[in-house]
Amino acid sequence: MLTATVCLWAAVLSLAALASPIPGVTPEQPWQVKGYVSYLGSVIAPVEGEQLWDSLLHNRIDAEYRWQSLRVNVGLRNRLMVGDSGRLPGYGELLAWDPGYWDLSANWLDSDGWIGNSQLDRAYLSWEFADNWELVAGRFRVNWAMSTLWNPNDIFNAYSIYDVDYAERRGVDALKLSRQLGYASQLEFVYSQGADSAINDVSIGRTNRQYAGRYLGHNFFGYDLGWDWQLILGETRDDRVFGGGFAGDIWGAGLHGEVTHFDPINTSYVAPVDAEPRTTQSLASATQILEASTVATLEMDYSFATDANWRVLGAALYISSPLGVDSALLYLNLPLSARTLSFTTWTYYLDLGFDLTPLSRLSANASYYDDDSFFVGLTYQYSLADDWQLSLIAQRFDGSSASLFGQSASTLGYLQLKWSF
Repeated sequence: MLTATVCLWAAVLSLAALASPIPGVTPEQPWQVKGYVSYLGSVIAPVEGEQLWDSLLHNRIDAEYRWQSLRVNVGLRNRLMVGDSGRLPGYGELLAWDPGYWDLSANWLDSDGWIGNSQLDRAYLSWEFADNWELVAGRFRVNWAMSTLWNPNDIFNAYSIYDVDYAERRGVDALKLSRQLGYASQLEFVYSQGADSAINDVSIGRTNRQYAGRYLGHNFFGYDLGWDWQLILGETRDDRVFGGGFAGDIWGAGLHGEVTHFDPINTSYVAPVDAEPRTTQSLASATQILEASTVATLEMDYSFATDANWRVLGAALYISSPLGVDSALLYLNLPLSARTLSFTTWTYYLDLGFDLTPLSRLSANASYYDDDSFFVGLTYQYSLADDWQLSLIAQRFDGSSASLFGQSASTLGYLQLKWSF
């Protein structure tokens, strides 16, 4: 696995050197290579406890080759990390964890605070046939989001809104069959299979299988309102699910919404992880009783036509039966699902951003949980050159003494330098 990964990395890097576009000339080759290299320095400073200082070198390479009706895509993610977190027992196993049907992640270094990992998080084949049909097979991102923040409809690829270094998000090993029905209308079916070993308690009969169908529409009973909407129906590892979402605008403001109902197949829930007891399982709460739950979000954003490009976004998230979480570390580090986007019934979010100069932007955001936990963040971005960007990020997790974040209040800081090619 290690030899194959290194060889693939070297080969794709060689292609990247040959793929530099000529200014003013549109490339006609059937292939494309792009990616980035970034450095991320971080510090975690809890109110109580020792600070953790880390450095992460992150390289991503995405390669695509196209035929008339066939397309092959491969995405390789390479990370080299050094610092205090790498010295924590089992942290290397946690970094290398791959929940897919195929284990495409491997650590090629794990020693004295240094961790090196390579992972294929995209590897799929797309085939267009019979005019409006498409079949996709492999590891890819299934994006069923209508909202831009929380996504109850995105049952295959939920993610943390606080992640600062993985914009592409995790892929799933799946088959997707879709048919284009007309302008902005589509019918999709997705079947995903993960490794059975990713279920750490087979006694409750869980599987690592998910499947669902989606209808994406644009017209409504023949009327074109300029809005997109969707309906989903399927089954996740723990629940039968159905729901829907929409995206449109009102008087120039974007309006998005999603709702999904989760009807449990099994009565018990355990974290979907497969690791040594000293790693992720040591963070997990005890097995919980699953109840039927409805997860819904409503989001609105507005951009002002000014030189500073002001933009404001507000969102609310509702979960009728949130799962209990007894550790902020658990909530912020373990993979989420569309059922567990928050640990409280109501969560609110606000984001405000504007351009300081034509080359720099400042944004501030905050979230509030109804157990009196809160988060505040500040992000400064500066364009150093066409393909170079500098980002400074500060985050604070805190709350009342009885709240989840308040019990382990901490400040996080990040410095990121990124070169895209």
